[in-house]
Parts: sequence; C-alpha cells; structure tokens
Amino acid sequence: MPMLPWTQINTVLLDMDGTLLDLHFDNHFWMEVVPQKIAQNRGISLHQAKEYIHQEYQKVMGTINWYCLDYWADRLDMNIMEAKREIEHLISIRPDTLPFLDALHKSGREVVLVTNAHPDSLSLKVEHTKLDSHIDTLISTHEFGVTKESQLLWQRLHKRLGFDPKTTLFVDDSVNILQSAQDFGIQHLLAVSNPDSQEEIRQIDAFPAVHDYRVLLNDIIEQPFNS
Repeated sequence: MPMLPWTQINTVLLDMDGTLLDLHFDNHFWMEVVPQKIAQNRGISLHQAKEYIHQEYQKVMGTINWYCLDYWADRLDMNIMEAKREIEHLISIRPDTLPFLDALHKSGREVVLVTNAHPDSLSLKVEHTKLDSHIDTLISTHEFGVTKESQLLWQRLHKRLGFDPKTTLFVDDSVNILQSAQDFGIQHLLAVSNPDSQEEIRQIDAFPAVHDYRVLLNDIIEQPFNS
C-alpha cells in the first residue's frame, strides 16, 4: 500500500480514463468497435482491419492526434462520436472513485481533472458520470494543443493553474505520463495498477501504485495539508 505524505499535498491532479473511469470502454471501443466498423465499411476481414488500425495508432501514439476524435473521424472516414454513443452504456466510474474524490474535497484540497481526452469525449463521459460535480476544474489538454507526454503541456498547465509542484500529487494509469510529470518536477506521483476492470492488476515498480483508492481515505482525512 503506497504511503503518501498527505501533509505535504495541497493540489491533486487526476487523469480520467483508467484513473477515475474504467478504461474498458475505451479499450473496447478502439480495439474492437473501430476495427469492426472499418472491416464493414471497407469490405475487408476483421484481421486486416485490426492490422491496419494498429499501424495507424502507432503513427500518432502519444501525440495530440492520438487523442483527437476529429483526426480519427477524418482519417477513418467514420463518425467517431456516433460510434461511441452506440456503446456508451459501457462508460462507468470506478467503484473507488467517488469515495476518493469526496475525501479529497472534505480535506480541503484542490482537485483538478487533467485528461488527454478530446473535449467531445470528456463531455460524453461527464454526461454519464457527473464527474464535474465532484471535481473543481476539468481540463482537456486539447486546450493547450499538446499532451501530458510533453513538457510543454506541464509548463502551460502550470501557468494556467499556478500549482506548486512540490505540494502537488498527480495520479495516472500511464507510467510514461507519470514520468513526464516527474521530469517537470511534480513531487508526488501515484500510478493506477488496474485501469481496465476486465484485465489483470499490473505490476508497477517505477512509482507507488494503487488498485483501490479506498485504502487511502483515512490518511487523506486525518492528514490535512500542512501549509
């Protein structure tokens, strides 16, 4: 169980997909639904469609286009939002998320969502989960034109929010993105080891990791920020 120094943490920056929401929706959409639609639209086999989309993903992974629904709609000649709405019933909040968010608020800490998700995807998920009623500020990195993988994003985000990296906790399910935050100077980092409820818990060694936020609740409440 990770032991975070909560008395030193005033601001909490949170990823969305895989961190607050179950990543199963996104994994299923991009790995299953999109290839199926490509196969149907182009009259090719599902295997061929998966090979093709895998190559397309590799070209832009980690860039703003990787997360940009407009890019994929144009690239694949597909109505991405319409396709997402076909499986929107799979959008779900992690069972440990609301207790975690409520404890953070009760403790007086600032809570900010920082997601690479496209604004349309963010809106769809807020519509289904009401995350906006539990978080102070919701930010899509598309506002800055760069992703959390980039140091430029952290510079622009810091300018926008004015947080102190030394008293900030950042939570994400991507080790690469956590590394980027660490490179910027964010002092406190936490990985999520079970982003997709349909997959096994991952072994993460590079950062403290958690698979259920509820183990943190008592510490959050009992250890207020020591300003």
